Amino acid sequence: MPGKKPSVAYVVVLVVATLMTGTRAAAQTEQVLYNFNFNNNGAGGTDPVSNLIFDASGNLYGMTATGGDYGVGTVFELTPGAGGWTETVLHSFQRSEGANPGTNGGLIFDRAGNLYGLGGGGAYGYGTVFELSPAAGGVWTLTVLHDFSYGGIDGSGPTGSLIFDGAGNLYGTTGWGGTGPCLSEFNLVGCGTVFELSPKAGGGWSEKVLHSFGHGTDGTFPVAGLVFDAAGNLYGATYEGGTGSCLRGGNPGCGIVFELAPTAGGHWGERVLHNFAGTDGSWPVGSLTLDAAGNLYGMTNGGGMIGWGAAYELMRRTGGGWGEKVLYNFNETGSSGASPYAGLIFDAAGNLYGTTEAYGAGGYGTAFKLTPTKAGRWTETTLHGFGSDFQDGIAPIDSLIFDAAGNLYGTTSAGGTSTWGTVFEITP
Repeated sequence: MPGKKPSVAYVVVLVVATLMTGTRAAAQTEQVLYNFNFNNNGAGGTDPVSNLIFDASGNLYGMTATGGDYGVGTVFELTPGAGGWTETVLHSFQRSEGANPGTNGGLIFDRAGNLYGLGGGGAYGYGTVFELSPAAGGVWTLTVLHDFSYGGIDGSGPTGSLIFDGAGNLYGTTGWGGTGPCLSEFNLVGCGTVFELSPKAGGGWSEKVLHSFGHGTDGTFPVAGLVFDAAGNLYGATYEGGTGSCLRGGNPGCGIVFELAPTAGGHWGERVLHNFAGTDGSWPVGSLTLDAAGNLYGMTNGGGMIGWGAAYELMRRTGGGWGEKVLYNFNETGSSGASPYAGLIFDAAGNLYGTTEAYGAGGYGTAFKLTPTKAGRWTETTLHGFGSDFQDGIAPIDSLIFDAAGNLYGTTSAGGTSTWGTVFEITP
């Protein structure tokens, strides 16, 4: 079974896993750069569940869902040095300003070097959008830009990563809330939203809901971030809903991929690009990735031909519409791992990289590579199987990132020398 899960109230937790045995890559080396621990009551943070990002100097930034001075999460920086990597806690969250941050996403920078992210908690207890600004002496100041409310039409339980448009507006998703008629096992109402935050001329930010899910078959419960195309359209996925025949907890549908396009008068129109049907994947997770041709790539937490998740591509059809292709079916019996929670990333050669949360050679998740072939198929290579001794980390649930030299970096939500999670590097 996978390792312990982060204790975030609005996380959708599925114990599901995968198909088709991949190959193992002996030339890949995994190194733990930092072990989170519970020393000093976890003041340095515990349960890292967010994507990492680099700054221009090669420092890494991320979030932990628990730990810190108040026990409900941190924003941290890792700085490389001759003796290894050193952690600095930039902020320890209090519940009133955002608790348990980083679910299914991570931080982003603006051009001035400020950090932005999403958390739970807040003034009403149902999530925040926050900004962290650096000041003299290495101090960072947190500002809450928006507080989400219970069952509010502005959304509840923000998830994923934020993104900017060219004008400096922020866009994101909430897993619950809005005007849709859903009721969850967490007693949250609404089926989720896509929202925009715009800076006001005199200071502060205003929030606008671009779409509320749950009206018909437009999808329910978006649990990951968004991506823009060159024309300014937004793309994302919902965990459930649509016309598929899946049923979980009384909620129908296997999930969808959607597009939101701006229309006249400042409105946005939603279009369902694909309804998952189970055999081609169920319960899409993680942010989508676009290639140069405008095709979309992502993963599902379950479904596929074996039932343990799939990597997929959505291709634009000549004359309109989209077609789906399953690139890989994960399984619990081989080395490839099962139950992906994260998104995919490309390298310069067109290969895809990602993580699975469970199974694989070590039993507790994998980092993998998908390579396209001339025949139009994709082959899987396992770069690392987590959990052989637990000290390499277990249960990676977020996306990987590259450095300039082609090394991969990520987090495990548990494991390591103190069992509270790791930051790792995989070197080819």
